Amino acid sequence: MHSWPEGVGRIVLPQTDSTMKEAARVAASSPFSQWILALDQTAGHGRRGRPWTMPKGNFAATLVSFPDEPPQQVALRSFVAALALFDAVATVTGRADLMALKWPNDVLLNGGKFAGILLERSANHLSVGIGANLAAAPIAANVEPSPFPPVSLVGEAGILVTPEDFLNALAPAYAHWETQLMTYGFDPIRTAWLARAAKLGEPIRARTTTAEHHGTFETIDDQGNLVLRQSQGALSIPAAEVFF
Repeated sequence: MHSWPEGVGRIVLPQTDSTMKEAARVAASSPFSQWILALDQTAGHGRRGRPWTMPKGNFAATLVSFPDEPPQQVALRSFVAALALFDAVATVTGRADLMALKWPNDVLLNGGKFAGILLERSANHLSVGIGANLAAAPIAANVEPSPFPPVSLVGEAGILVTPEDFLNALAPAYAHWETQLMTYGFDPIRTAWLARAAKLGEPIRARTTTAEHHGTFETIDDQGNLVLRQSQGALSIPAAEVFF
């Protein structure tokens, strides 16, 4: 594994309410990048406040950082995080073939949901929250209904990795892709993400708050928007739920 990234802190907590909430508390007094890992999370949440359940041995961590960038640029960290998750799993298992990245911010393992990413930006910091099912998949009844059932690394790859060891792989991978973004812009991130994307070039459905769109998943654009190819042309979608 690569070494821990220079200049990035590391906090491991036996328990907290939410690593995202802890990140906000840490950011108020420590203005430098830090990973915050919780071995038990009692009030975790996902996108739009959805609950995120955490069986014992699973991964819940947040990277708090202080980017001085426009919101559109900051939002690209979801793709950085997805690539880092992909690389971390490949590092600890040697099985990159099991994984695919699902737009906008999920990681699939054998077609099931293995990990999710949540970005929250405040006035002075960015929190990149990551939850991953290392040891066990949550009971389907305890999570939002989805065509992508929760799966675990143990269940799909037969490999048990501790949260601390997973963070040791994830943090350097994230630092690598963050350096790519800061040095070369979004283009190498976009290219790498598309190479790992689920259902690229295939028919998908994208459901927004107002409509459902059908088309071929053509690409993502230079702002990270989903581009659907339809009979009437290309449609760019900034936010949606995607179904296969």
